[in-house]
Amino acid sequence: MNKPLVGIVMGSDSDLSVMKGAADMLDKFELPYEVIISSAHRVPERTAEYARSAKERGLKAIIAGAGMAAHLPGVIAALTSIPVIGVPIKSGALEGVDALYAIVQMPPGIPVATVGINGAKNAAILAAQIIGTSDEAVQQRLMQYKEEMAQSVEKKADKLNELGIEGYLNQK
Repeated sequence: MNKPLVGIVMGSDSDLSVMKGAADMLDKFELPYEVIISSAHRVPERTAEYARSAKERGLKAIIAGAGMAAHLPGVIAALTSIPVIGVPIKSGALEGVDALYAIVQMPPGIPVATVGINGAKNAAILAAQIIGTSDEAVQQRLMQYKEEMAQSVEKKADKLNELGIEGYLNQK
C-alpha cells in the first residue's frame, strides 16, 4: 500500500458520512490517504500528536471536518506546517453556519483553507490540486476530471435543448 499523502480527520464518527465524500474523490484521483477520528476537545493529546507528526509521516495536506464549535481544523493548523483544509459539518441548531464561521475566521498566522458546509468533495479536490503542483500525474487526473465535468454539462444542455423543460424534467 502506498504511503498516505492526505489525512482525513473528523471529530466524531457522526461526520463520517460527509467525510466519505473526500475519500471517494481521493480514490478517483488515486491519492493514498488515511482516515482518523480525533476530537480537539475530547482527545486533545491524540489530535496534537497527529498534527505534529503529519509532515514526518509524509502527509502533504490534511482535510479536517468538524461541526458546531469546529476547533479541529484550527488546532491541527496551529500544530503543523502542512496545508489544512477545513470542512464545516452541518449539525446543531445553526446547521453548520457556526462551524463555517469557526473554521474560516482563523487568526493571522494560522490559516485554514475552508470549503462550504459539507464540502468534503471540494476539500479533496483542493488537496489534489495542492499535491498536483508538484506531481504531473495528479495534475493530469485533475484536468481529466474537469473535462469530464464539462462534457457532462454539454450533454445536459443538449438534452434540455432537445426535450424542452417539461420533457427534460419528466425524464429525470
